[in-house]
Amino acid sequence: MTPQLQFEGRVLSADQMRAERDRLHAEGKTLVFTNGCFDLLHAGHVSYLQFARSLGDALCIGLNSDDSVRRAKGPSRPIVAQEHRARLLCCLRFVDYVVVFGEDEPRDLIARILPDVLVKGRDWAHYVSGRDIVEANGGRVVLADMVPGLSTTSVVNRILQNSQKELK
Repeated sequence: MTPQLQFEGRVLSADQMRAERDRLHAEGKTLVFTNGCFDLLHAGHVSYLQFARSLGDALCIGLNSDDSVRRAKGPSRPIVAQEHRARLLCCLRFVDYVVVFGEDEPRDLIARILPDVLVKGRDWAHYVSGRDIVEANGGRVVLADMVPGLSTTSVVNRILQNSQKELK
């Protein structure tokens, strides 16, 4: 096993993350939360997560489990297994914590952790899971702009198109 570098984030359970949130609050710090599949990590993800981290003192990512991704994206996803997706996210300097969740949406996880700031992409403006919980507890919801043309689906589609061209 590779030793964890000092700047790497940590994969925690929901209960461990709540204890971290309480510790951060005791120190007067702000916890930011976002969630997603983060399959095939790309520059759009990096920009989004950097923005989210800029809104507080620590960033927690709720990471969809493999089963949750399959239910949302179909049987061919995820491409990268949850333990590898979690490890990649933890290697980003601005990611402090990752919590894997198996539900279809992170509402229960958000209720358990009670972050100060909840961030979602502007493409989710119509519905932000946990918005009511965060706002009822004095927190705020921030919608982040997305990088045009950079999504996992668009990356996968480009790979498939290019491989079809090469096969001809």
